[in-house]
Amino acid sequence: MKILFSLILGSSLAFSMDKINEVDCLIIKEENSIICKYTANREIEDKFIDVQWITPNGDISRERKLIMPKGHGSVYDFRYIQGRELGIWTFNATDGEITYSTEFEVTK
Repeated sequence: MKILFSLILGSSLAFSMDKINEVDCLIIKEENSIICKYTANREIEDKFIDVQWITPNGDISRERKLIMPKGHGSVYDFRYIQGRELGIWTFNATDGEITYSTEFEVTK
């Protein structure tokens, strides 16, 4: 029984160590808000994440360098909906050499 428990616990820990890097955006019309989040494994050192908001026309609307403090697993960026160009936007988060991307649509 102890061996089975050890195997299950070990495989669970190994699975939880997998990279969880992802980006996601949430539109909250009632609050005139777009919130985009990049999630990654927690690390023991601070690191910088470059984020970009790309308009439906392909122009970079905003580019920022955010710090993900050691021990944290995510960073957020926020924009208002009002004044945004209508259409499908892209949000990129670059962590080291890898860029993670998601799309969302701004409608009336």
